[in-house]
Amino acid sequence: MAHSKRGPRTASKRQLRVGEELRHIIAGILSKDLIHDPDVAGVSVTISEVKPSPDMRNATVYVTSLGGVNEDAVIAGLNRTAGVIQGEMGRHLTMKFTPKLVFKKDDSFAYGSHIDALIRKNRLPEEPQ
Repeated sequence: MAHSKRGPRTASKRQLRVGEELRHIIAGILSKDLIHDPDVAGVSVTISEVKPSPDMRNATVYVTSLGGVNEDAVIAGLNRTAGVIQGEMGRHLTMKFTPKLVFKKDDSFAYGSHIDALIRKNRLPEEPQ
């Protein structure tokens, strides 16, 4: 039995390439205002990353809403309308399967700001020369 050199969380080059393609397609779909859910319609959403599963049948989409306003409601609305987005996405893909989408809140920006604040807080003052 062959043993993979990658760790369990390391994405393959194909997963990264497909994830980026999916990100562009989903962003295009959302910019066309094809979604009629009241929690999603008219809301600016940033798709920071799409992580497809190794078999490419599922994909996790990490999103943030502009200003973080009603983020939980927006993500719930995106998950309710995932079928519509998947249907439209299937028209743009050349893959055998259209991945099933799950939308999740992207906390990486808030985490980065938190780490930056900790670094600034604990930085020693520079000595005058």
